[in-house]
Amino acid sequence: MRIAIMGAGAVGGYYGGRLAQAGNDVAMITRGEHLRAIRASGLALNGPAGDSIVSGVQATDDAAQVAPVDVVLFCVKLHDTENAARAIAPLLAKGGVCITLQNGVDAHERIGAIVGNDRVMGGLAFVSALIEKPGSIHYKSKAPTIKFGETDGRISERATRFRDACVAAGIPAEVVADIRAALWHKFVGLAVNASLTSLVRQPAGVCYHDPDLLALARAGFSEAAAIARALGVKLPEDIVEWQIRNHQNFPADMYASMYHDVARGRRLELESLSGYIVGKGRELGVPTPFHAMAYACLKPYINGGPAPR
Repeated sequence: MRIAIMGAGAVGGYYGGRLAQAGNDVAMITRGEHLRAIRASGLALNGPAGDSIVSGVQATDDAAQVAPVDVVLFCVKLHDTENAARAIAPLLAKGGVCITLQNGVDAHERIGAIVGNDRVMGGLAFVSALIEKPGSIHYKSKAPTIKFGETDGRISERATRFRDACVAAGIPAEVVADIRAALWHKFVGLAVNASLTSLVRQPAGVCYHDPDLLALARAGFSEAAAIARALGVKLPEDIVEWQIRNHQNFPADMYASMYHDVARGRRLELESLSGYIVGKGRELGVPTPFHAMAYACLKPYINGGPAPR
């Protein structure tokens, strides 16, 4: 398959690298020192399943240089969604599809408003990865997975074809019928993890094992689940307890990606995480005190700047 990775950072770079190693024609769209390092020496993937160098892929900071593709894996930060969607529109000109692996629950709608809803699938990445240095990605689990699906619930040929390409590349992949429910299932936990590790500036081994912090996490999970149900999303009855067990099984040294953005003075995805939950809570009349606190405390850093001490 011909595949473009829009935002080939830690997440996009990992999946794109694996797909390239399996023989797919992959173009990586990224920028800065990371781009220069990939062009000079290839992309290094380092982690528990082994270390490797991915070479020979097209790497560019200009999506216009990439020919139309079968799939765009869309991995940019949520605050870059609209600009990046306009940039990849020509890549879908011959019938390609964009699969968003971003955080949040509304990215596919925002992209669809620009490229066409029939050109977008929602998706979820289950991977803990970090750019250690330009051109080098460290991933923390042996087999990071991916889920995606059509927004209308069809199990389409294009979805199964990409799933098969992922499996052939050693990426466990699943096509899901109710992608909205799958997105919210992850989001209930993701929004809490992003805010809590950023606020406390401690990893999962602290945040989900200290009883006082665990109580905050439970409240955050409950609030997000209440918003989902108010929107008509079908979630398991035990979603809060499932999220607690899941987060307690995270690697002890794992931080959410937003923590790394705070620590490095980068712009935050806060508006689409706790901010989204707070906004929906006001709209629906659902109380969200944990997420309101998290949003208020992290908002001073939303546009980047010196990290909190």
